[in-house]
Amino acid sequence: MNSVNLLGRITANLELKTTQNGVSVTSFTLAVDRSYTPKGQERQTDFIQCVAWRQTAEFITRYFRKGNRIALNGSLQS
Repeated sequence: MNSVNLLGRITANLELKTTQNGVSVTSFTLAVDRSYTPKGQERQTDFIQCVAWRQTAEFITRYFRKGNRIALNGSLQS
């Protein structure tokens, strides 16, 4: 099973793009704070590259901006 749930903040303003076939797409980075911080250390943050397609991309670019918190559910690809 390849399912990922993330909660973080968008790091930059979003831009909706369209492929040559007319499919909407947006790419963005999500800053996700780690839930565990060892004693005496600073909180650490992971920066996750995300891509949204079609109606999801249109929704995200319409309602979210830099600094907004967003919860995502998707799959991991490398």
